[in-house]
Amino acid sequence: MATVQRWSGIEVRALREAKRMSIREFAAHLGVSERMISKWEAGRENIRPRPVNQAALDTCLARSDADTRARFSHLTGGSLVPVDAAGEAMPDLIGSSRVRHPADGSTMVKVDGSVFLSGPSNEPIWVSDFYIDVYPVTNSQYAQFLTATGHPAPQRWSEENVEKLGDHPVVFVTWNDATAYAKWAGKALPTSQQWEKAARGTRGAVYPWGDQPTPAKCNVRENGVGSTTPVDCYQTGISPYGVYDMCGNVWEWCSTETRHGRYELKGGAWTSPFDRATPSSFNDAAASMCDDDTGFRCVTPAETLENLLARQ
Repeated sequence: MATVQRWSGIEVRALREAKRMSIREFAAHLGVSERMISKWEAGRENIRPRPVNQAALDTCLARSDADTRARFSHLTGGSLVPVDAAGEAMPDLIGSSRVRHPADGSTMVKVDGSVFLSGPSNEPIWVSDFYIDVYPVTNSQYAQFLTATGHPAPQRWSEENVEKLGDHPVVFVTWNDATAYAKWAGKALPTSQQWEKAARGTRGAVYPWGDQPTPAKCNVRENGVGSTTPVDCYQTGISPYGVYDMCGNVWEWCSTETRHGRYELKGGAWTSPFDRATPSSFNDAAASMCDDDTGFRCVTPAETLENLLARQ
């Protein structure tokens, strides 16, 4: 552990809020206690710094957006080359071409066609190229769908879903609800293999971020969040394609039918133990199932979306 000489309580709190992390998540990321973070943030601007893992602090900045890096770059102990929690340089993302879908405004990223390692046994599978939503469908996006189509709202739906939880994933959606949204947007639910490839990359990583089991990188039961989180919250847990929430937050419906009337679910949720949230894990449910930990995201064939964008 190295001593950081330039961090104040105000700066710690500002960076944590910029990263949209809870005290629990931030403490786990830095490898310190929640009590230390709470005391640190409660101090005056000129409080004495406490021992902390400088590599983890650098990681927090390196995995931030450009504005956050610029604002807090004076706090880093070295280069802002992206590094993992051990201070090792991280490879560039595979997915570099993000586009905005013209129908629902979602951000999508291209997953090029190739073989990838699928399932617990890492079986080589070919998947053609497609685009996938970077984030699960949010309450705000689903509200647009409801307004445009008159589709029945999910259970416990209220204005709060949009006003206070607009950037959280929509929940209490059945497979049929998710399919209806996808059809309205001119997209589809992913197959389980499309979903898994977007989560694990081509090399069969155990988790979206690699092979290291790190529950702090996702919203699962062990973190004690107790609810959904904003879809862009866990920036250190993104997949090789830059896709968020492929581990934890909400289970996601897929188009793959396991037997009549039942479909695969992927990714685990805030209610799931960490070992159930690995992208290769199997889960399925009846199409009529809906719960407070189940949502979805969409895909579209690469040629379809690229032709659509070319006509604009």
